[in-house]
Amino acid sequence: QVQLVESGGGLVQVGGSLRLSCAASGSIVSINTMGWYRQAPGKQRESVAVISGGGNANYGDSVKGRFTISRDNAKNTVYLQMNSLKPEDTAVYYCHALIFTTGFRQLNYWGQGTQVTVSS
Repeated sequence: QVQLVESGGGLVQVGGSLRLSCAASGSIVSINTMGWYRQAPGKQRESVAVISGGGNANYGDSVKGRFTISRDNAKNTVYLQMNSLKPEDTAVYYCHALIFTTGFRQLNYWGQGTQVTVSS
């Protein structure tokens, strides 16, 4: 009974910015790692950014210096601030969370995906 709902995708021009949000709800005890993954047409899914429960972040090489991941633990929400967007950032972005639920289980959950399109 956990769901991740993403929002914030859209169409922007090269050099623009977007902020993605992902809110977790349901039978949550606590959330460990949260992250963002993306898949572009004809390409493999790749890790974009991951943030630990303590706030330590890691980024994929292609987005370092341009994207920032953050989280609000009180709201069970993770964000991805995307700046200096490039056409190669065009993809469906998926939220991921490793969540402790009732019964002391730790399970992986995925959002439905949100489309980001960067026009050249």
